[in-house]
Amino acid sequence: MGGEVPDVRLTHEVLIGSPVETLADAAEHALAVVVGRRGRGGYSGMRLGSVVHGLLHRAHCPVITVPAE
Repeated sequence: MGGEVPDVRLTHEVLIGSPVETLADAAEHALAVVVGRRGRGGYSGMRLGSVVHGLLHRAHCPVITVPAE
């Protein structure tokens, strides 16, 4: 992991439920939600998985996707 960034608050939680609903609810007051993607989902033209696709429609903040290495 990289060095610490003093202006960035990082928390860890394990939640149970639908990934889209759980992430959208957790990001309700966030400035953005960042999620990883593998590019192997059912939306081949967009290369987005179902979770990212669902968040784009459900989240009330920008959704940032980070491709897997």
